[in-house]
Amino acid sequence: MFGFNKSYFIFTLFLLIIEFIIGADIHDAVIRPYGGDLLVVILIYCLIKSFINAPAFKTACRVLLFSYIIEVSQYFHLVKLLGLQHSKIAKILLGTSFYFTDLLAYTLGIVLVIIVENVKHSMKNF
Repeated sequence: MFGFNKSYFIFTLFLLIIEFIIGADIHDAVIRPYGGDLLVVILIYCLIKSFINAPAFKTACRVLLFSYIIEVSQYFHLVKLLGLQHSKIAKILLGTSFYFTDLLAYTLGIVLVIIVENVKHSMKNF
């Protein structure tokens, strides 16, 4: 179950760099709010798969559930409830604003993961 997967880890690092670039340099109305959210679930998925050899579909669903929980916590202002409203790191990691469109972006990101994993699996068996 545990083991290091170099390919997923390299892709995780690549996505992390892309996320930093989006966060620091892109201030548009599409890529930053939607592209970043779509990519972050893929990043989390790849990070988990870097160290845990678990079924793709179950892992993807768990990442999606985790993302939904974080987004819903923003609706209830969890950062403020925990007294962390002055912590920049807490605000970045947990977020502060709920948007329904974020849930859609997370879902599309996980759908993309499932499609890629299924194609990859099909290519192995071909």
